[in-house]
Amino acid sequence: MSLTDKAIAQIRELISTGALPPGSKLPPEPELAAQLGLSRNLAREAVKALAVARVLEVRRGDGTYVTSLQPSLLLEGLGGAVELLQSDSVALRELMEVRRLLEPLATALAATRISDAGLAEVKRHLDAMREARDDVERLNHHDAAFHRAVVSATANETLLTLLEGISGRTLRARIWRGLVDDQASGRTLAEHEAIYDALSRRDAPLSQAAALLHVSNTEQWLRERLRSAASADDATPQGA
Repeated sequence: MSLTDKAIAQIRELISTGALPPGSKLPPEPELAAQLGLSRNLAREAVKALAVARVLEVRRGDGTYVTSLQPSLLLEGLGGAVELLQSDSVALRELMEVRRLLEPLATALAATRISDAGLAEVKRHLDAMREARDDVERLNHHDAAFHRAVVSATANETLLTLLEGISGRTLRARIWRGLVDDQASGRTLAEHEAIYDALSRRDAPLSQAAALLHVSNTEQWLRERLRSAASADDATPQGA
């Protein structure tokens, strides 16, 4: 570990043990450095790193505070990282694989916990998707909202944040644009309808199966697109 990493670990230890609980204010930099046996430069670098990770919040003119430490805040950077991986075909395949592992199980859990109001929210976005069959922007918006409403029903904020981050808005738009171009949006809408129908029955195994079919089909479509793109690149003459 570098000295900065050790400094970061020391501050994390204060937070995890409750010495610095969520919402608390850190001591002034000289005092923090002395308390941890660090130079002021190391203490400053550690605070900066933890602020980037959303563990700490620097308020100008007021001081530095421990954030709420909510999963939605700490995992917020995941979506940004996914956006940066759009040109990496290996990373995209891995992200879809992770989604295939998590989303069906999340949908099964949602079936056991979803309220009537939650189910109505899922249906609202499904209806909007039906009305926007060939409008990629609206399809993308309501598709994201559909899946968010499903996973929100689990009441598991960490799971929701992970799945939203993995999906990625740009990747979702890319997939919908391709599905519309391939005239495959109707099939994909039918898969969403199957998920809603299973949820409305509060049938966990059926909900899991419907979600697995949907994610697997999307993953297969993406793999074929990436394979075709790679083949086209290989066939391009050098220097073209």
